[in-house]
Amino acid sequence: MQDNLPKSGAEALVGVLKAAGVRCIFSLSGNQIMPVYDALIGSDIRLVHVRHEAAAVYMAEAWAQLTGEIGVALVTAGAGLGNALGAVISARASETPVLLLSGDSPRAQDGMGAFQELDQAAMSAPVVKHAHRATSADALGEEVAQAMRIAQAGRPGPVHLALPADVVTDAPGAHSPVEITPHRQLMRTDALGAVTAFLRDAEAPLVLTGPALSATRAGPVISSLQAAISAPVLCMESPRGLRDPALGALAEVTRQADRILLLGKSPDFTTGFLGGDMGREDARFAMIDPDQLELDRAHARLGARLEIAVQADALPAARALAERHGDSPARDDWRARVAEAVARRVGAENDTGAGALHPARLGAVLSERLAQMPDTVLICDGGEFGQWMQAMPYAGARVINGVSGAIGAAPAYAIAASLARPEAQIVTCMGDGTAGFLLAEYETAAREGARFVAIIGNDHLWNAEHQIQLRSFGPERTFGCDLSAEARYDQAAAALGARGAQIAEGGADALRAALEQAFGAEKPVCLDIAIQPAPAPVVPIKSGVAEPVH
Repeated sequence: MQDNLPKSGAEALVGVLKAAGVRCIFSLSGNQIMPVYDALIGSDIRLVHVRHEAAAVYMAEAWAQLTGEIGVALVTAGAGLGNALGAVISARASETPVLLLSGDSPRAQDGMGAFQELDQAAMSAPVVKHAHRATSADALGEEVAQAMRIAQAGRPGPVHLALPADVVTDAPGAHSPVEITPHRQLMRTDALGAVTAFLRDAEAPLVLTGPALSATRAGPVISSLQAAISAPVLCMESPRGLRDPALGALAEVTRQADRILLLGKSPDFTTGFLGGDMGREDARFAMIDPDQLELDRAHARLGARLEIAVQADALPAARALAERHGDSPARDDWRARVAEAVARRVGAENDTGAGALHPARLGAVLSERLAQMPDTVLICDGGEFGQWMQAMPYAGARVINGVSGAIGAAPAYAIAASLARPEAQIVTCMGDGTAGFLLAEYETAAREGARFVAIIGNDHLWNAEHQIQLRSFGPERTFGCDLSAEARYDQAAAALGARGAQIAEGGADALRAALEQAFGAEKPVCLDIAIQPAPAPVVPIKSGVAEPVH
C-alpha cells in the first residue's frame, strides 16, 4: 500500500485542484458534495457559497477570464445541475475554461432509482466540451486532470465531471501524479510562413479574433501582434457581431479589407456567416482555428477565397505570428481609418438633461469618471442598456454577457471580479430586467466581502423585446414586456447587505454625486437609475463606403 494516500476520493479531487493552482471554488451546497466541502478544510482553496447554482458558474467564468486560471464551480445533483447548465451555455460561447463539478447518485445504486439519479453526462454533453461521470476513487485524480486539460486546450470552454457519492467517499487504493498542463496544437513552420506572407502582402489587412483573445484575457499578446503585423486586430465577443456598438462602425471596416485573418474566430452569425459585409469583392481569407469543423464551415462559405486554413490553437499562433513579423508595411492610413471607424459612437440626442437619463448620457458620465480610475473592471450585462454601456469609451478590463446573448450574470460576475482583483474598482452595469435574475447574490457579496458598484438602468421594461415589438408589430401591439415602476432594486439590495440609492431625477449632476459616494464605499453599492427606454445604439456607416457584396 502506498504511503500518504488520500483518505477519500474527495481528498484526491482537492489535491489535484490544488496542484493545478485552483485558488477559489464557487459552490452551492447539497447532499452528495458535502464530502468535498469537508476535504476543502485546511486546503487553502477558498469556498464561495452562493445563492443559486447559475451564479456559481457565472462566477467561475468571470474568475477565469480575469485571472487566466480555470474557473471551478461545484453544485449538487438533480436540480442543482439543472440550474447550473443555463450558465454553462454562456461560458461555452465566451470560450472560457470552466470546470463544473456536480454531485451524483452512488454508482452502486445505478438503475435502482437512487435519490436524484439521472444520466448527468448525457444532460450536459450538448453544452460542454467534455462530459464524464467519474468511475472510481482510484481514477478520480486523472479524470479531474483530464477534464481540466480539455477545458484549457484548443478553443477553451466548459467541461463537466459528475461525482458519484461513493466515488468521493471511497478510499483510493492507489495514487499517481497526474499531468495537468493542456496540450497545445502549434502551427507548422510552413503554415506560419504562409500566414505571414498573406498579411504582409495586403493593402488593408484585418485580423478578427474570438472571445478567448479579448484584450482582457490576452492583451499583451494582441498588442504585440498588432504592432508586429502593422494591422488592426479586433476581438468579436458580442452577439451583435458586426453591429457591436463597442466596435463602432466595424462593418464599414470589414467591407474595405482586402485580406482577413480569422484567428480563433468562428465563421458564425456574428460574422454574417462570412457574407457580403466581410471583405471587398476581391478579398481573400485565412483562418487559424483549433476545430476542424470551424475550418470546414469557413471553406463551405468561402470556397477558393479561403486561401489558408490551419488547424492550430489561436493563442500560441498569435504569439508565433508576432515573433515572426517585423518588416510589415506601416499602413498608417488604413490603421487610422480603422481606428476612427471603431471609435465612432452614437450620442444622446434625445436627452433632456433632467429626469430619466438617456443611456448614452449615463454612459458618458460613467466613462468620464472611469477615466480617472485606470484600475477598474467594467462588467456589462443585459439587452439594450447593456449595449449602451459596452459602447461607452473605456479601455480597461471588462467582462460582458458575451456571444450567447444570455443575461442575468452581472452580480455574479461582479463578485468574482472583486475576489479576483481585490485592489480594483469593480463597476457592473445592467438593466432592470437583468437585475432580477440573481438579486439574492447581494447577500453573497456582503458575506464574502466583495466590493462593487452596481448600476441598474431602470426603464421599467424588458426593453430589448419591447423594441422588437415596436419594430416588428408596431406601437399598438406592444405586450407583456412591462416591469413594475414601483420596484426598488436599491432597497432590495440594501436589505441583503449592500448600500442602495435611487436616482429618479436630477440628471447627470445627480449621477455624478451618487457615483462619487458609491466609489468610496467598503461594501457593495446598488444604484437604481431612471433611464429612457432607448433602443440599442446602431453606429451609422459613412456614405460612400461600398454596400455589401451579395
